[in-house]
Amino acid sequence: MHNQRKPTPARLLGALRQHFPRTHALAAGAASFALALTMFVSTPEVEARKHSLPVKLTAIAAGEAPATAAEAPAAEPTAIEPSLSERTLEVGNGDTLSDLFQRAGISAAEMYELLSSSEEAQQLAKLNPGEELTFHIDNDGALQSLEVHRDRLNLVEFSRGNSGVYQHILHQRQPDSYTAFRQGEINSSLFVAGNEAGLSNNLIMEMAQVFSSDIDFALDIRKGDSFNVMFEEEFLDGEKIGNGAIQAASFTNQGKTFSAVRYIDRNGDASYYTPDGKSMRKAFIRTPVDFTRISSHFNPRRLHPVFKTRRPHNGTDYAAPTGTPVYAAGDGRVVKAGYSKPNGNYIFIQHGQRYMTRYLHLSKRRVKTGDRVKQRQLIGNVGSTGYATGPHLHYEFLVNGHHRNPATIVRKLPKAKSIPDSEMARFRAQTQPLLAQLQSYEQPALAQRSEDNENNNVN
Repeated sequence: MHNQRKPTPARLLGALRQHFPRTHALAAGAASFALALTMFVSTPEVEARKHSLPVKLTAIAAGEAPATAAEAPAAEPTAIEPSLSERTLEVGNGDTLSDLFQRAGISAAEMYELLSSSEEAQQLAKLNPGEELTFHIDNDGALQSLEVHRDRLNLVEFSRGNSGVYQHILHQRQPDSYTAFRQGEINSSLFVAGNEAGLSNNLIMEMAQVFSSDIDFALDIRKGDSFNVMFEEEFLDGEKIGNGAIQAASFTNQGKTFSAVRYIDRNGDASYYTPDGKSMRKAFIRTPVDFTRISSHFNPRRLHPVFKTRRPHNGTDYAAPTGTPVYAAGDGRVVKAGYSKPNGNYIFIQHGQRYMTRYLHLSKRRVKTGDRVKQRQLIGNVGSTGYATGPHLHYEFLVNGHHRNPATIVRKLPKAKSIPDSEMARFRAQTQPLLAQLQSYEQPALAQRSEDNENNNVN
């Protein structure tokens, strides 16, 4: 039985021919061919896999014929993207770049590699509270890119190039700007009137600085004074993000109106001028501290608060909280900066050959002898050192070695340079539209204020 040969398709066909008629044999032959084809297809699956080709499935639009094997595109190897983790950290008070890298889990070596890549990267050592850093880190803990969000408009991106060296790109967004106008009348203080008119504290201070050579906002402000100010409001994605510079403003103080307009010269420097081109900036500002209450005026026969004797008070005392910034009244050079028992921490500044200003009782000095300073440069902070009964700045102004009243002498001093004749046409072309726009706002506001006053009087 084991010697019996296995029937093959050919033998089966021969046997059929012997026992059946021709027509039957033909039918049997067809059946045998089908049987043989079935046996061929039933070879093991492993053999079929040896000859299989990769197949790429693609979506076919309705009514579109599928591509033939010859037309089908060859499969492309898929590139494996390295997975990156992202971490965003906000810069807090006292934070250093090293602290942030450590919190992000990145080594100091990675940080130094970034810092040494360019001068721009070295600026990362100067971070300000509130800024945000976004780290993109690979699976090996290596930094691939760093985004430094300076604010909502400025982003600096450092990323590794193909060579492994960091490259930087500055991304800047431009906000949408719209002109805004505010006006107000002072009943108690400039701050209260400004806030009621919808001005931020920064805009109120900016307005005071514009007129600081003509108005002492600590001494000269009276009830009934009024202001009009036109400035830019900035929006990003429909949300207000801040205010731009004051474009034009007017301030009426004790019945006298001062007007100012912003002008950008050919060098790109912006300053404020009167409508006829005279600089709003004098050689000295009226007040070396941001306006606040005055505790003691210039008085050559003042009763000294500590020694209770008649001693000349050759300056003005500005009462303010300890730490309040103190500014240089004008450009000059620090000729003395130190400490003495009566004066406490003090600073003397020489302005040319004729003028000197003195600042006493400071809690901190921020300049030293020999330093050059600019007008409104921070030089110290209010304190109560020396013979002082409380925190205040004692401020003196000397002309040719003689004390003068700081509240009045500045008015008599010349202003900075005005617009030269060669630039006057350019000045008018730039500023007259701003002044006309300010006037168009002022007239309806003035009419409305007069109507409100009449209604209040009737009631």
